[in-house]
Amino acid sequence: MILRAVCLSALVYTALGALASPAPAQALDAEARAGLEALRTGDMRKLVVHETPVAVPDVAYVGEDGAETTLQASDGALRLVNFWATWCAPCREEMPALQTLARDLGPEGLELILIATGRNSPEAIAAFFEEEDLELETALDPRSRLAQAMAVPGLPVTVILDREGREVARLMGGADWAGESARAILGDLLAR
Repeated sequence: MILRAVCLSALVYTALGALASPAPAQALDAEARAGLEALRTGDMRKLVVHETPVAVPDVAYVGEDGAETTLQASDGALRLVNFWATWCAPCREEMPALQTLARDLGPEGLELILIATGRNSPEAIAAFFEEEDLELETALDPRSRLAQAMAVPGLPVTVILDREGREVARLMGGADWAGESARAILGDLLAR
């Protein structure tokens, strides 16, 4: 009888402890989404903010260091993931703005991940970066497996991943990522 009472007490204590634990990060609440919606002007009007974060697929790509990695390998940073290609004119056009954004918001915790998807030779990437005076690194998705798994229908596509590695927003097409609206949106997300 005493053993049963001790076990029951332990069970109740454990259950109460679990209920008292902080909940994991949830989706942006309606007020937060409304705040982000109000910041969407210019090119950022194309940004779709998800009601519920979307899990990213566990598909490998070749990271900037040459090793395979996945987008699920979150380091706790807010990440801006840009799918691009050397042959894509809008991709080339937005790259200087992405560099500016990474330089300005990187110290605040924004991580820029460029993923050259499809056929992009290292020589063509290096020539483009040199031509545009870009000091960026890019990851590779040579067979477009990650792009396909992420439902990237064309290029460029940029997704925003929260600190837990889930997609919270997506923009299809080119955009001024160094513009006031993009900075305000990302600043808001960095502050969370």
